[in-house]
Amino acid sequence: MTRPLRADAQRNRERLLEVAAQVFASDGPQISLDAVAKQAGVGIGTLYRHFPTREALIEAAYRKELARLCDAAPGLLETMPPDRAVRAWMDLFAEYMTTKRGMADALRAVIASGGNPFAQSRDRMLDAVGTLLSAATAAGSVRADVRPGDVLVSLSGVCLATPEPAQAEQAGRLLDLLMDGLRYRG
Repeated sequence: MTRPLRADAQRNRERLLEVAAQVFASDGPQISLDAVAKQAGVGIGTLYRHFPTREALIEAAYRKELARLCDAAPGLLETMPPDRAVRAWMDLFAEYMTTKRGMADALRAVIASGGNPFAQSRDRMLDAVGTLLSAATAAGSVRADVRPGDVLVSLSGVCLATPEPAQAEQAGRLLDLLMDGLRYRG
């Protein structure tokens, strides 16, 4: 049985994951782990205590971003009407895809070393979308025939079509169109 981390150790771990996602997305996998530790405000020994390899850090940072996206669904439903929660989650998905795209080279390094950072990604996202759609359907604000997998593929398509930060406004309009399509049956 593993013991839970002390509060300061947990803060250090979370800070390392936050910084790692940012730097791997912006600078790629070649950035030194010493630079990651320095930006996180910890020593290199602390980094290695939590993440014994570069690949372990990259995979954990990716999984943290995935969890942030998927775990947001219940909170959104608590704070806004279901249809608005669906649309807000779409924006979070677009942010997630931007980070994931930025981390692509780093994630390829994990895969090359035998890891599979995407093992549970699709299932977790389908569960989150399903939760949101179920609530929106029950509220009568989304069509009952909408499938979570179709929404996920549509979201991915929007993100692939508008990958650049300069296209954020267009991405928002496309997500609004997608949301309108979820509401109305033609």
